[in-house]
Amino acid sequence: MKDPRYEKLADTLINYSTELKKGEKILIETSGYDNLLARELVKKTYEAGGIPFVKVNDDKLNALVYKNCSKEQLEIMCENQLAFMKQMDAYLAIRESRNIYESSIIPSEKQSLMTKILRPVLEERVNSTKWCVMRYPNEAFAQLAGVSTDEFEDFYFNVCNLDYSKMSKAMDNLTSLMDQTDKVHLKGPGTDLTFSIKGIPAIKCDGKMNIPDGEVFTAPIRESVNGMITFNTPAVSEGFTYENIRFEFKDGKIIHATSNDNERINKKLDTDEGARYIGEFAIGVNPYILKPMKDTLFDEKIMGSIHFTPGRCYDEASNGNQSAIHWDLVMIQTPAYGGGEIYFDDHLVRKDGLFTVDELLCLNPENLK
Repeated sequence: MKDPRYEKLADTLINYSTELKKGEKILIETSGYDNLLARELVKKTYEAGGIPFVKVNDDKLNALVYKNCSKEQLEIMCENQLAFMKQMDAYLAIRESRNIYESSIIPSEKQSLMTKILRPVLEERVNSTKWCVMRYPNEAFAQLAGVSTDEFEDFYFNVCNLDYSKMSKAMDNLTSLMDQTDKVHLKGPGTDLTFSIKGIPAIKCDGKMNIPDGEVFTAPIRESVNGMITFNTPAVSEGFTYENIRFEFKDGKIIHATSNDNERINKKLDTDEGARYIGEFAIGVNPYILKPMKDTLFDEKIMGSIHFTPGRCYDEASNGNQSAIHWDLVMIQTPAYGGGEIYFDDHLVRKDGLFTVDELLCLNPENLK
């Protein structure tokens, strides 16, 4: 039986997120062999006059390949994938993982090698195509969320079929205020952190590059971060779940890092010089996402959250930090997670996950749904 929710989402992705035009080429990359959304995307691409290309990945096979891959092998992959990506005008990824720990068989040194050698493909896609990345509502994803498959599908489509044009307009006041802000002060359990965002643009994420979406991001001035931050959301990276992550900063650099595996997290932060500096600061506002599910694409949009990202900055909001990693780590400031405050230039703008100043009340959940 046809589900109109998939057709509506596909229409959003083709005609709003990527704004595909006649004659433009789009790569649709999926991990699922029976993906209803991918089928609808191909149909909507042709309806828009576009030219679809489809790549189907197998996570198990990929993990086996990368487990013992060589530098030469990865360089050949990079050369071919980069040449193909350069021919694309748009890119959509539907990530349908059946096991988020599939990549855990890949040794950490291979993970680092992959990240470094294949990075030009990512940069080409991010900087030169109209792109959007999303997840697929399968049984494994429902398990991560701790609900039934049917309940998760309802949640997924509430989130993904949100009126992003309405959200976009509501975000304008926050981007304007952040553009005028110098000092940011974050407070919460285990958190007392200050930094400057002066002169670095604030960028709204309103369904153009991610579905689901709902964040406004910028970057701290690289050496301005001082204090400590404790993240209360699990973070899955390279097949391992990090918990209780805590960073201490001095003049922008993470000088002390702890988690449920201190050795592992410090090894990750030693990937290169930029990995111990922050490349992104963002505020999450999606009214339908209220708790973490070990999936960054959803967790970083949680209403009442912030994320703070060791590693590479984005070109749109650049602080000059370069790294092979970009690791979004989430702290939720709603009462259920201990609460917290955000101050802009010593003025309280959000408390316990809700905005407190008149011009930002439009971003509180009752005004976005």
